[in-house]
Amino acid sequence: MDVIARAWSKAVRTALPGPWRAGPVIRELVGALLLGGLAMPIEVASRTGLAPVMGPAVAVLFLLRRGLPATVLVLTAVACGLGGGPLPLLICAGWSAGARVRRVAVLVGSFTAGWILMTLLGVAKDAAQAPAKLIVGFSLGGFLLLAVLPALWGRYRAQRRALMDALRERNEQLMRERAMVAHQARLRERHRIAQDMHDSLGHQLALISVHTGALEVDRTLTDRQREAVGVLRLAAVAAMRELREVVGVLHDESSLTPSVPGAGAGAAAGGPPGVAAVGAGAGGVGTGGVDGIEGLVASSRAAGTVVSLARDGERRALGASAGHAAYRVVQEALTNAHKHAPGAPITVALRYEPDALVVEVVNPAAPEPVGVRAGGAVAAVSGGQGLTGLRERARLVGGMVHAGPTAEAGFRLAAVLPYQGAEGAGGAGTVASDGGADGAWGAEGAPGWAFDGALPVGPAPARRRSPAIGCAIGGVAVLVAVFGLLVWGVVGFVRSAQDATVQRAVYEEIRLGTPEEEVKRLLPPGSDFFTQNLRGTGPTPPSGSVCRYFISDAPVGNWNEDDAIRFCFKDGALVDKQHYRVKQ
Repeated sequence: MDVIARAWSKAVRTALPGPWRAGPVIRELVGALLLGGLAMPIEVASRTGLAPVMGPAVAVLFLLRRGLPATVLVLTAVACGLGGGPLPLLICAGWSAGARVRRVAVLVGSFTAGWILMTLLGVAKDAAQAPAKLIVGFSLGGFLLLAVLPALWGRYRAQRRALMDALRERNEQLMRERAMVAHQARLRERHRIAQDMHDSLGHQLALISVHTGALEVDRTLTDRQREAVGVLRLAAVAAMRELREVVGVLHDESSLTPSVPGAGAGAAAGGPPGVAAVGAGAGGVGTGGVDGIEGLVASSRAAGTVVSLARDGERRALGASAGHAAYRVVQEALTNAHKHAPGAPITVALRYEPDALVVEVVNPAAPEPVGVRAGGAVAAVSGGQGLTGLRERARLVGGMVHAGPTAEAGFRLAAVLPYQGAEGAGGAGTVASDGGADGAWGAEGAPGWAFDGALPVGPAPARRRSPAIGCAIGGVAVLVAVFGLLVWGVVGFVRSAQDATVQRAVYEEIRLGTPEEEVKRLLPPGSDFFTQNLRGTGPTPPSGSVCRYFISDAPVGNWNEDDAIRFCFKDGALVDKQHYRVKQ
């Protein structure tokens, strides 16, 4: 019983899909009653005797047209073949089928089957009253006008509604993705600022700390001067601690956001390729790139640290992003060495290999401090972001970074940067997209970008023709076909009338006793469509004779009368001819 109940419930939901709100339900019921009530008087006027059955059937089919459009179309066409009452319903059924049947094969098959069944029933019902070809022509023209044309209009409306919904959804998606891109751009800018603050300002503060540490142990200074230098070094360390906190705040949100495809090396590495890092030129340190490494080394030497710079191999041109990454690697390594191993000698090596530049910075363990007062040493401040940023820089240009302790308890930082890295795909190629990172910011914090449609929304959809084109072509074809059938029907009607008409002079010329074949040569072929109501009329024909009926070309005064002519043949000769009036 549960299976039967579920099957019945599914069938009901399929046949009557809803919505079950008051407005649609009332509208459906009113439509069903209106069409059902209209079908009954049409059937009464047609004298088919189907009025008691056709009215309720039309009402039920109207209610089922939304859930079973193809089935209702075929059944309505069958009903139209039996009588004229369902003709208004055929318009609604064609509309529903065109709007709701998605599969073209089902749609074409249902229309074809409906027309064939309607035509066959019409021919079977009216073959005695009209020629079959005339019934087929009128059936095709009526079906095209009442079913196919509304179906084309309904399909156009449905496709237009679907297209507008798709465009609306895509527009909403583009707006969401545009807001997301702007949000991610703000996060990338925060990350860039944090990275530049960490690299440039951290390096400068480390140098200040090293300089003040060297002055603090200088025996030529007085106690008051040494105390002032100590205060300066503590201030530098405090500034580094505050810098660490600011960098952490800037990194908090960006660290939780996945990288955006196409962000490029420019944004993650501190701006577009080739642009000097913020603060890198402070104090004459350098302007970034491989050429700026000598300035970093000179600045560390001026702080009293022994730094050696070695170059190996034939020097080759390096991309802007890769050169900037090399500069940042050396800067971060020198900063870490100053913080964690003050006083230790540092070795910087640049090796130009055949396919990549190898940047290596090595320092041994820090020596024991000499002459520092008890409690004067302050623990080095580390934000933990430097190596992460270096690895990201190297990854974006197609390289890699390795960092770790050495066998002598020192530390080694090395980077492999290709000459032709990922700069074309992820760096310079995305400057236009990330150009807002260094530009003006809007009132709400979003960069003042000029979006040119290059949003990460996937491939653009293939261009599709407007649904109006196909439906318009179909509508024009239907109208042309109906016009052709109308012309064909008019021509056929006139020709059939001519075939059923005998001129009065011909009638007078034909004499009784004339052979049947000779009389037939003088008479037109005849038309049952015009002479059907003349059969059996007039005076009683001779016994055993076969009669043919025609219409005279003589004018008739009353519109409800026909001027009939009858020829009766027996044993191959004309035995009787009559000319009389017949009331319709």
